Amino acid sequence: MITVEKLTKRYGETTVVDEVSFTVERGSITVIVGTSGSGKSTLLRMINRLIEPSSGRVLLDGRDTRSEPAHLLRRRIGYVIQGHGLFPHRTVAENIATVPRLLGWQEARIEARVRELLTVFSLDPAVYAQALPHQLSGGQQQRVGVARALAAEPVVLLMDEPFGALDPIIRAKAQDDLLDIQGRFGTTVVLVTHDMDEAFRLGDRVAVMSGGKLLQYDRPAELLVHPADPFVSRMTGLAERAMRLLSLITAGEAALPGAAEGPAVAPTATLREVLSELVWSGADAARVVDADGTVRGRLTVAAILARGAP
Repeated sequence: MITVEKLTKRYGETTVVDEVSFTVERGSITVIVGTSGSGKSTLLRMINRLIEPSSGRVLLDGRDTRSEPAHLLRRRIGYVIQGHGLFPHRTVAENIATVPRLLGWQEARIEARVRELLTVFSLDPAVYAQALPHQLSGGQQQRVGVARALAAEPVVLLMDEPFGALDPIIRAKAQDDLLDIQGRFGTTVVLVTHDMDEAFRLGDRVAVMSGGKLLQYDRPAELLVHPADPFVSRMTGLAERAMRLLSLITAGEAALPGAAEGPAVAPTATLREVLSELVWSGADAARVVDADGTVRGRLTVAAILARGAP
């Protein structure tokens, strides 16, 4: 869906993004993570040409993004920022309708899309369509910001620290909303964050940046088990690597052959959840059982701990 080839941004003698290359699969979530000043937000903004690269290129569906005017490109790419960036004197419906109106959609189509998105985000159109942003909670404003970015059915959704201003409880709900919406619409998402836990929760693949360079780009489990260098290892959190890894592996994937005594667990349960169940119940092993009662195998405490070892 997206191919980034040796993308570079320089400001005078300072290189902010240094020959970064990676690909993003269609319908996936890619998270770019790094410390302040790592170049992650600059990299994101070069994808939709809010910042023009010094060299390198970005391909969208195989087409160089420089082949069309930047403002037309940005109408095909949703963009969400921290703080949501809603127009304060426009209603919720008017905010969501911004890009469809720029694209010349018919009013009936715009109204139907606004109603659809408000409903999807659990915001009753009868209550919220005519509300102003200041009348909404932080979490509701965040939902409207994402709805606005999705309104014109973009092929790509870019998100720059979208949940950074939310408190932890609302932030977790916003992450759930994103996963639900992304699964519903199949949108390709590229998200920037400084929070490794958020990156691991949301990302199909995670790009770790430092000093403008891409240090590693891989699936979360690979980052945990095979960090490319000490910085990546520190970012993943040495003390928490095992538990994070167990949260990424399901019982069905890790089940050993044979039957066992002990509690029954679903194949979709994570090894972290199974380990918690075994510790709580005092059992040494669990049975992995399908919804129809078919035994898929067994899991022991020792086997789970071995899977969590680096």
